[in-house]
Amino acid sequence: MLNARLSRALIILGFLLSVAGLSLGIWRYGLGQALDQVSLRAASDLELASDRLSTQLQRYQELAVLMADHPALAELDSPQTRAAASALLLEAADKTAALDVIYAGTDGRVLAAAKGIMGNNVSAKAQFRRAMQGALGSGHGVIGPLEERAFVYAAPSFAPSGAVRGALIVAVDVEDVEQTWRGSNPAVFFTDQIGEVFISNRSELLGWTRPVGQPGLIPRDRSTARFAADQVGGHEIWHIGWGPYLPERALHLVRDLPVIGLTGEVLVDIDPARRLAALQAAVVAAVCLAFGAMLILATERRRALARANAVLESRVEARTRALRDTNTQLRREISERQEAEAALKQAQADLVQAGKLSALGQMSAGISHELNQPLMAIQSFAENGMQFLKKGNVSAASDNLGRIAGLAHRMGRIIRNLRAFARQEAEAVARVDIIATLESAFELTQARLSHDGIAFDFDAPDGPLWVKGGEVRLGQVFVNLINNAADAMAESPEKSVRVHVRPEPGHVAIDVIDTGPGIAAPEKIFEPFYTTKEVGASEGMGLGLSISYGLVQSFGGAIRGRNREGAQRGAVFTVELARWADDALEAAE
Repeated sequence: MLNARLSRALIILGFLLSVAGLSLGIWRYGLGQALDQVSLRAASDLELASDRLSTQLQRYQELAVLMADHPALAELDSPQTRAAASALLLEAADKTAALDVIYAGTDGRVLAAAKGIMGNNVSAKAQFRRAMQGALGSGHGVIGPLEERAFVYAAPSFAPSGAVRGALIVAVDVEDVEQTWRGSNPAVFFTDQIGEVFISNRSELLGWTRPVGQPGLIPRDRSTARFAADQVGGHEIWHIGWGPYLPERALHLVRDLPVIGLTGEVLVDIDPARRLAALQAAVVAAVCLAFGAMLILATERRRALARANAVLESRVEARTRALRDTNTQLRREISERQEAEAALKQAQADLVQAGKLSALGQMSAGISHELNQPLMAIQSFAENGMQFLKKGNVSAASDNLGRIAGLAHRMGRIIRNLRAFARQEAEAVARVDIIATLESAFELTQARLSHDGIAFDFDAPDGPLWVKGGEVRLGQVFVNLINNAADAMAESPEKSVRVHVRPEPGHVAIDVIDTGPGIAAPEKIFEPFYTTKEVGASEGMGLGLSISYGLVQSFGGAIRGRNREGAQRGAVFTVELARWADDALEAAE
């Protein structure tokens, strides 16, 4: 037994180690695939940022080239011409948002300037010396008393003879260029030849420098910042702690930009790639563990079934002899039970028949209660009619016969309403005359209201009023509301129920108003089994309003209850039903 348990434990341990190894392999493979996609997206983002920077700087390059040979800059011998040229350069600087625009002679002396923040002599500037050689010069650095970062273009100005007579220099405000894409994702920065961050959409990286021959960056104050780099699937991954707006684990890509003399670099967060790889590994591990658990459970169950089978076989052999001895006794018991079963079936049939008779009796009692008064009136009118006929009073007899016909019509209507109200079939939403439905509900509850001394007032417009609903279910709703009103007014000194119909645009509102004590908790009245009646009362289950609420909602309508306003006692239940549009209106809709 001990060896078997040890063997099973070793098998489970080996399976778990295999699942762990497979999950690790899936994680590495998934991470490599995800990093490939991140690398493609990062390369695209870096290329887009580089193109955006080059495009923004190119317009200043074109400005320098186009304005270098402007006629206003040809002769700057007098103060008036220099002032006019300075005004021209200032206008160009204002329109292009350039940091400064100057014109210098061949000796580097500034002859005209828009703002003059580059000093009076630029002969020491590398871009100026390049322009003096007849080529376009460019560079970057910090200029002016405010030490503003600037990218500088110097375009040569040629005399009619072809000789260089000066240079137009445009200084671009780098911070103004950064405003259009600062804070965007991912983190992008541009370093110069010495490895210093000169332009970036993360201002905290400006001025950081790269150690010679090493990855990473060093803060401008030379303090220590957390940094580590490694290679994952051929991708350079930086582990950094440089602030809340930079990823802790980032893919690092580099792109040379020889046109502007900078190197573009991008840092893209790889945590989504790691989460995706971890999710893939977790799914594989979960599937393997589920399969392994099912296999182990099936094996253990099979082993348990084998042991139980052996035990059962021994017990079957031992009990076979006892079964033979009881076989005869069982035959006798079977015969007795067959007789008892036949008697039980007969008793059940008798009980079913008794139940049918009881239900029929209850139905007959209810129908006779509703029809007793019209029948007695018919008998009285018939006897009176016979007496009138004997006396030759045909007019009075005819009047009695008309009353008998009216009472018969009333009895038929009562029976029809009872039969319709008793139906429980599910009706589709159809066109229903709400006035006829309310009249039917009143006829079903008239005996109850009369018996309890409750006055009933039905305020309705003339003619039919069509709504969307089901005739039987709407009748059930209003019978419930009227009966609830009658129950609520059992102890009220004034007892009256008023039903008011209000046709409104798009729907019809029906108010059922009573003079009872009102609603104690209006927010709970439509909850199932909520009732204010005595516990154990036959009519106190608390389901009537809940059922009515569901029926009205099934027609697309609404029902709500509230207390009457002012000093008046009682409750108001309002049922809103959608109006039934005619065929022409429905087609237009």
